[in-house]
Amino acid sequence: MSSMPDQEQFQFDKASMVREEVFTDLRAGQIRRLTPVDADGRDDSSKPVRYIGQTQVMTNAGALPLSFELEVDSLEAACDAFADEARKALEDTMEELKRMQREAQSSIMVPGQEGGAGGLGGAGAPGGGMPGGGFKL
Repeated sequence: MSSMPDQEQFQFDKASMVREEVFTDLRAGQIRRLTPVDADGRDDSSKPVRYIGQTQVMTNAGALPLSFELEVDSLEAACDAFADEARKALEDTMEELKRMQREAQSSIMVPGQEGGAGGLGGAGAPGGGMPGGGFKL
């Protein structure tokens, strides 16, 4: 049974507040501008404005959302950097998915194999076991 969260978890951090604005071209994606504000809602120029790009790529498994920081100092620069950073985010995501797939495959235990390593070969292939789906004992 889970316990109730403590009161501190719900404490609003007034020192970290930002005003969020969303810009979109209705095609490539969105750019979120996060402008730091003080407790009265006035711009806090002592902290940098952040820009976050968001888009999605259609895959065979459905939409793959991408979110990435745009290390720029203006909305115009964020627009200019969007395509390159989206491409980098996609490449990084694909590498991470491949890494996760390799890890999942390496953890598959096949009956009859020593040490737990190896693939799922077919009949007659090394490590494939007996034809017809039988197990080596």
